[in-house]
Amino acid sequence: MQTTAFKDPTWHSRVIGSLTFIIVLWPVLILTEFKPLSLFDAQSLSATSRFLGGFFPPNYTPEFLKIVITATWQTIAMATTGTAMAMLAAIPMTFIVNQQLSISSIGTNRMHRFAYLIRQIVRWKLVLLRSVPELVWALLFVRIIGLGPTAGVFAIALTYSGMLGKVYAEIIEASDPHATTVLLENGCSRIQSFLYGTLPNAAPELISYTIYRWECAIRGSVVMGFVGAGGLGQRMDESMKMLAGGEVSTMLIVFVLLVGAADAISHLFRRGLE
Repeated sequence: MQTTAFKDPTWHSRVIGSLTFIIVLWPVLILTEFKPLSLFDAQSLSATSRFLGGFFPPNYTPEFLKIVITATWQTIAMATTGTAMAMLAAIPMTFIVNQQLSISSIGTNRMHRFAYLIRQIVRWKLVLLRSVPELVWALLFVRIIGLGPTAGVFAIALTYSGMLGKVYAEIIEASDPHATTVLLENGCSRIQSFLYGTLPNAAPELISYTIYRWECAIRGSVVMGFVGAGGLGQRMDESMKMLAGGEVSTMLIVFVLLVGAADAISHLFRRGLE
């Protein structure tokens, strides 16, 4: 009894795709001077061992732990306030750019020219806000208003308002438009149509993405601290400049625990939405 050998019908596309990936990736690796083996030469290993050796033991003195706890709460407050401000700015822009809530296109499926122009202006505003990283905004605000968490709050609010506005609009547009359209055609306002037609379907995804952005804001707040935006990152930068490895390792442990706690809170919220 003869058996027929199995042949992958898509092997041609797999081989072509793999070759294309290698051809594209190879010059990129050359351009970035990516040399991972340099991490394992004698000089790099010696420098790494000296650097990591200064991290032990961690600094657990009560005075320093008090400073770390204060900086950690400052980081959480910075991320929470910045995300809240970003939501307040993103929600009105979401209403403007969203085509599903357009009253001028009822019955014609074509928006009025003026409404279309306003939507495009706001859409490009969202592009501008999210195109500038929060670290760059933090640098600018540190120069304008000085060192401290206020610069970090404004930086998060600006960048995340562009991100939230874009994703909010996409989530709403991806939801079933039938209920919203019926409400608009029967004379309901855009806000009423959103609250009773769109929001019930889109709420889980909107809340889930907002919580995810808050979690990202906590990590970003630590990074922005290195440019003077306060919080745990600024304290870590000061300790690194003073070559206080024990203090740095303590703050790294706290940072890992902080991100883990934020991830656990996000997971609990997402489970509650299911």
